[in-house]
Amino acid sequence: MAETTVERDDENARYTIAVDGELAGYTEIQPDGEGRLRMPHTVIIPSFRGQGLAGALVAGALADIAARGETVVPLCPVVRKYLRENEVEGLGVEWPDA
Repeated sequence: MAETTVERDDENARYTIAVDGELAGYTEIQPDGEGRLRMPHTVIIPSFRGQGLAGALVAGALADIAARGETVVPLCPVVRKYLRENEVEGLGVEWPDA
């Protein structure tokens, strides 16, 4: 079974997901002027698609954000869908005005 890891990469303003040490995708984070993290975009590298990695990436990122006491603004459709279907304990969410 492949080892999957999710890590925060503040230098590149994103969370990454790796499979057996190889970058498989990322979700962008953009701090705004109000101390929140905007999450505008999630990418899974084509050769890794269809393995459920987007959900695993978003789950790991949101769990870490919650543990840090930060608030997210879900702009990315993948993040929005995940939050509608899953509870992330302790996570502050500010839904953007649609």
